[in-house]
Formats: sequence, C-alpha cells, structure tokens
Amino acid sequence: MVKTIGIGKQDFASVIEDNCFFVDKTSFIKEWWDSKDDVTLITRPRRFGKTLNMSMLNCFFSNQYKDRSDLFDSLSIWEDEDYRKIQGTYPVIFMSFASVKADNLGDAKIQIKAQIEAVYKRHRYLLEGDTLTADEIADFEGTNTRMGDAESGLKLNILCEYFHRYWGKKTIIILDEYDTPIQEAYLHGYWNEFTAYIRSLFNATFKTNPYMERAIMTGITRVSKESIFSDLNNLNVITTTSSSYATSFGFTENEVFDAMEEYGLSGEKDTVKKWYDGFKFGNHSDIYNPWSITNFLKEKQISPYWASTSSNGLVNRLIRTASAEIKSMMETLLEGDSVEVSIDEQLVFEQLDNDENAIWSLLLASGYLKVDSLEKRGLTLEPWYHLSITNLETVSMFSNMFRGWFNASVSNYNGFIRALLRGNVKEMNIYMNEVALSTFSSFDSGKHPSGKSEPERFYHGFVLGLLVELRDKYEVQSNRESGYGRYDVMIIPRDKNSQAVIIEFKVIDSQEETSLDMTADSALKQIEEKNYDAKLLERGYKREAIQHYGFAFEGKKVLIKKAQI
Repeated sequence: MVKTIGIGKQDFASVIEDNCFFVDKTSFIKEWWDSKDDVTLITRPRRFGKTLNMSMLNCFFSNQYKDRSDLFDSLSIWEDEDYRKIQGTYPVIFMSFASVKADNLGDAKIQIKAQIEAVYKRHRYLLEGDTLTADEIADFEGTNTRMGDAESGLKLNILCEYFHRYWGKKTIIILDEYDTPIQEAYLHGYWNEFTAYIRSLFNATFKTNPYMERAIMTGITRVSKESIFSDLNNLNVITTTSSSYATSFGFTENEVFDAMEEYGLSGEKDTVKKWYDGFKFGNHSDIYNPWSITNFLKEKQISPYWASTSSNGLVNRLIRTASAEIKSMMETLLEGDSVEVSIDEQLVFEQLDNDENAIWSLLLASGYLKVDSLEKRGLTLEPWYHLSITNLETVSMFSNMFRGWFNASVSNYNGFIRALLRGNVKEMNIYMNEVALSTFSSFDSGKHPSGKSEPERFYHGFVLGLLVELRDKYEVQSNRESGYGRYDVMIIPRDKNSQAVIIEFKVIDSQEETSLDMTADSALKQIEEKNYDAKLLERGYKREAIQHYGFAFEGKKVLIKKAQI
C-alpha cells in the first residue's frame, strides 16, 4: 500500500509516525557529521527540504529523542552501528528564522528575541536542582522580548554553557532559514542597523562559544561574510555550485522515477522532467524540485506548484526596475537561450543597489536560473557563468511576474496588444498612454546619477510583457542585429502570412527635436535607413507584410506613429 502524501509537513517525527511519503535523506546526517566542520552554512532554493532535513538532524542528535530510535530504524543511517550509538546523545538548540518577517527594525529584533525566548521555555528543566545559581535563574526567567539587544545576543551562548553543566556535553546548534530576516531588512530599508545586531548575535553564538560542539545553518542566499559573518573564520559555506551535499536536498531523478512507479504515474516521466527537473548542485545534475514532485504525486496533474507559492518580491522589484540591458538579458532567457555573466555567489545586499549584476547571484541562489557551464578566465581565474532558466515551471513563474507588472492597467494593456495586432494606431496611442501613465514610475528605480527617469526601463519591461503575451503565435526579439544596426523590437509571426512588426523607441531630444511628432518620425526614419527589414526578408517575409512603428517618449507621454507602406 502506497504511503499517504502529506503536503507541507516539515516535522520529521510526524512524517515518520504518520507513515507519510518520505525520500530517505539520512545519508545527509553521516556526511555532515563526518565532515567535522565547526559551522556549516548550506544554501538551497526555497521548498527544497531544508527545514525537514534540519528537523531530521534534530531528531537524530537531540537527547530529547534519546528513546526514539524507531524514527530511524528503517532508514539507511541505521545500518551504520557507529551512528546508532550517537543517536539521541547531544543537547541541541533548534531554531528557525522563517517567520521573522518585519517591516521595521524594532519588530525584527522583537521577533528574534521571541525565538530565543521560546528556546529557553523548552528547557525550563534547567531551573530544577542546583545547575543554575540564583542570579542565573533570574537571568533565565528574564529571557523575553523586552531584554536588551546586547543581552539577547549572548543568550544562546549562555544556554550552551547551562547545557554543558547539566548534560556534561557540548551543544549542537541548528538554525534554519537564517537569511529570511536579512532579506526583509534589505526590502524594508533597515539593512545596516539590522546587520549590526545579527552580526553580534552570530559572533557570540557560533564563534566565541566554547560550549558549542557543531552548528549548521540553512538559507536561500549566501550573504557576504563582511556583512554578518565577519568574525566567523570557522564557517564552511556550501552553495548550489558546491559538490558537498549535492543530493541531500531535492530529489534525484532515480528517486523521482521510483516514486512515480510506486504511484502509478510512470507514463508522465518526460513531462515531469521538462517541468520540474533542471536543478544542478555541484556536479550533480537532474535534481528535481521536491515540493512540485510531492504535489504532483498527490494531485496527479502537472501544475506550477513551486512557482505559485513563490515569495519573489525582491526578485520582482529588482528585475522590474533594472536597466534595459538586464531586461534584455531576461528576454534572452525567456526565449530559451542562455546568458553569460561574471558573478560572485557571495551576495552583498548593499550591492543590489549599486551593481545590477548582483541580481544574477540572487536568481541563481533562488533556483530560478541554473548553471549550464562555468569558466575560469584570465590570470585571476574570474568565474564566468552560462545561465539559463531552470525548467518550464520557472518559465511560468517569470511569465506571471511580467504579466503582473501591468495589473494596474490590465484592460488598457490588453487593449494595446489587440490594437497592435490590428494595426490601429489611434487605439494604440490611447491605450499605450494609459499604460505608461499608470505603470511607468514602477519601472524606475529612482537611483540614476542624473536624477532623471529612464523610459528604457519601462519599454524594455513592456517588451517582456509582449514576449509573454504573444509567444504562442509570435516570436518577440529585441536589440538584435539586422541590416546596418540593432533594432529595438521585432515581432515575428509564426504564420508567415501574418503581419510582422518592427518597433523603434526614442526619447525626445529637446536640443534637436521640438515635438514628439518629430521624435517618432526620427524613429521611423532609423528603421528605414538601417534596413531593419533585412532579417525578416531573409526569413521569407514579404516587405509589404512588415509594419514599422516609431514610439516617441517624453516622460510618461507616448506618441506612436506608423510608417506608410
């Protein structure tokens, strides 16, 4: 009889006790313990089993589970007699920052202090007997959300000392989703103040702690050592390109196909591979998204399960306000091609404001992009990554994101597309001006040296929207070579009997042009002089079936003109 699939179950003990579907990842326990690393940080995309694996570590090592060998006796780790001996023999501090999501510094600190308070409450047995002095008991009882920042930073360190007295052993510390509050701090503008607080907490907990046996942290991003780990020279960081723990998070292809056989779904292997495969950790490819696979096994139908639960507010904002160049590269990715970038996997959140290329680190760590290949160039062996979109589910996530940019004016946006395909310039102008008026500012980061808005950010975002909406019947390309230059946008019908479109965008030059009308004429003239039709003609499209449009921008005002054939 097949096991019940429990969606969203992250507590290891309940998964085993309830006899739910479970892919045996207990080899991770052995790999981590055998590594002998003091502090391990493992980054993986969201919903890749990080929390379940941390719960599994807690159940295996914690002396609170010393009589629960039944949780492991049917799993691979129990075949190793040495590991049977250490199950349930260590004091463990197990915490998660997954729920630390605040829009201001004060609430973020309170939420972390609440997590620390909860850990203390779970170990109130320490107050019994003579383990603690009267002052220490008072200090223990005073562990709450009202304690000072400096005091709270020392609390986990002190608890490890209490454990050592009581149990006679050093403590294992497990911290899940360490970077959730860090991302929130960046999103809501209190990054600098928060990192000072979290750096002090981490230093006392993981570095200057003689009563710590080992520690492990998980998260999505590898935050720069300088920002919060500056004092942790005992930290081993495992990213998605590291070879360690490559199969410990996510499902391998064999694990997926075995499960599909068990649930009578083996006929769907090719479709499942296209939708949910594509992740690569270290040198191990064909890693599948476990959240999507378990949902598929339960629902028995393909759907963007992982994408629909995405919390991608930061990614959304960064791409939407990114430069034309970044948006152009996103167009390339959405068309199924790869981009070549030099990135540092160590994410410095401050750099996201000043170095747009930092976004590629975030997209890679989040699982939205995969590494096709990696080159080391030059004397300094600078890493260059060839990146592409991970799979069809991730394509759907990006598509929904780009559509969402125009939700504020969805009827006008759809009206513009219909008018464009009909060649109705009057309606195009009406709808495009409404779209620009309601969405233009959302594409502008407001951090340009000149202090001026950049329409290019808007219209390249607009092109991404076009690409999503039209790709079933049209191929949408931008900034490609044709004739004697590079056109802005080319809309190529898959049916050669339909109309093709070339669009040139221009921002009014007040020194040379006195009106938007002149700017639009200049755009149309450029299409003609640069012979942008050449590419379409080479592909067999007739010249009379190619429409030329000049888009002229002045702030949020747009004028569209169509060339007469």
